[in-house]
Amino acid sequence: MLPDEATSSLGLNRAASSIVLPVHGNVYPIGSYNVTLNIGQPPKPYFLDPDTGSDLTWLQCDAPCVRCTEAPHPLYRPNNDLVVCKDPLCEALHAPGSHKCDNPEQCDYEVEYADGGSSLGVLVRDAFLLNFTNGNQRTTHLALGCGYDQLPGSSYHPIDGVLGLGKGKPSIVSQLSNQGLVRHVIGLAELIVGGKSTGFRNLVMVFDSGSSYTYLNSQAYQFLTSWLKRELTGKPLKEALDDKTLPLCWKGRKPFRNIRDVKTYFKPLALRFASGRKDTTQFELPPEAYLIISSKGNVCLGILNGGEVGLQNSNIIGDISMQDKMVIYDNEKQMIGWGPGNCDQLPKSRSFSFW
Repeated sequence: MLPDEATSSLGLNRAASSIVLPVHGNVYPIGSYNVTLNIGQPPKPYFLDPDTGSDLTWLQCDAPCVRCTEAPHPLYRPNNDLVVCKDPLCEALHAPGSHKCDNPEQCDYEVEYADGGSSLGVLVRDAFLLNFTNGNQRTTHLALGCGYDQLPGSSYHPIDGVLGLGKGKPSIVSQLSNQGLVRHVIGLAELIVGGKSTGFRNLVMVFDSGSSYTYLNSQAYQFLTSWLKRELTGKPLKEALDDKTLPLCWKGRKPFRNIRDVKTYFKPLALRFASGRKDTTQFELPPEAYLIISSKGNVCLGILNGGEVGLQNSNIIGDISMQDKMVIYDNEKQMIGWGPGNCDQLPKSRSFSFW
């Protein structure tokens, strides 16, 4: 499992160095991860939720703030470097045909998330102090949201803001890439259970580090839960209806301490990605990548029904399924790769399966 402190890296200047951001948190019980970025002049630390499923990086902002949620640090005080309405970054934040500004001298934004949370604010530019693995530091100016009106979502936790790592122009990844620097990736996959195909193919999969859990569409989820219940028939587990940690939990004869106590009862899952040629690549999901142990000592399924949170036909590979994997995003080739990773150590060069 990911420890309470792991690492995340962004490659810079191709062969030069990497930015490594310590990641704090866990899937359960905290239900979130955060990275620390130093922003502003002088630079101040902020805890941001890294999200490969969205583009905009924003901080709760004293502009002044209309509605701000509980945060670990004082509100961000913006400088006067506003992004203007006609800036391409501003246009990229809005749906086609909806790019209109009440004030041409500023770029207003509003972002909404699947859990119902949202942020409303203006786009500004400010200094980001970045630390590299070769010991160098660099200050670069990037656009970010100054959020003065926030609504917490159902999965809310105290945070200063969001680190958008998506593939759109406004994302920090794209901005760094345009400056001479690293995307969320969507692919089509087939669901494999116990080494056998389920018949669920062409599942639209999103790699989203902003989601603690993995989500399948309603049909695939119902198939998976029915299959699991059949597989557990005759095993010393029974459904724990009184445990509301997650929708589906099981109890044993005595409380479980960790996944090792129960993993022999569960078979591995996988997502098989086609490369467009005859070969395929599998994203393996051992029991550790889809189960948690609740505070009651029960084992719970960390794959949830996406239909119940409005995802419709989209499916999400969340933090729980990325544990113990090094996930590599290749912006230039529009590819994603993964391999086993000891996430409490700095990344090293190794072979990865690319899709």
